[in-house]
Amino acid sequence: MTTLLTRNIATMTEMREPHKVLKRSGGEPVAILRNSALVGYFVPADAVSTQQRRVATIVDVMEGLASRREITQPVLDYLQDK
Repeated sequence: MTTLLTRNIATMTEMREPHKVLKRSGGEPVAILRNSALVGYFVPADAVSTQQRRVATIVDVMEGLASRREITQPVLDYLQDK
């Protein structure tokens, strides 16, 4: 059983008129189904953030890794060849 990541659903047949699907969804993403199986998601432009993305620097990455060291170290120890 597939878990849908949105509460809005449309069939492939309904996608013949995408403007109606958009109107019904209220601008939220829509799961597209074919024969009750998930095909993909239709994401309206309004649902995508227009906020500019920030690229992580090597310093950001190293700080993130260091902050999670306590959590990841036991896994790294287990995976290490002895």
